[in-house]
Amino acid sequence: MGRQSISFTQPNDEWLKAQVETKEYSSKSELVNDLVRQARQQQRQIDWISAKLEKAENSGFTSDSKEQILKQSKERLNG
Repeated sequence: MGRQSISFTQPNDEWLKAQVETKEYSSKSELVNDLVRQARQQQRQIDWISAKLEKAENSGFTSDSKEQILKQSKERLNG
């Protein structure tokens, strides 16, 4: 596991501490790792949607209905 030293602004540090104090996370490191995982998941979803849109734009149309695209997007969002 990589070890990093990072600095937070005071409001962000206070928010991190508050999350740990509520026992939601056992440490700031655990919380930051969870936030990074969430950001990576969001980026995968954005990349998937962007690729789908690019394909549709390049072809001039898509065979998927609006409802199908929305359903697929929601499925990707919910894992």
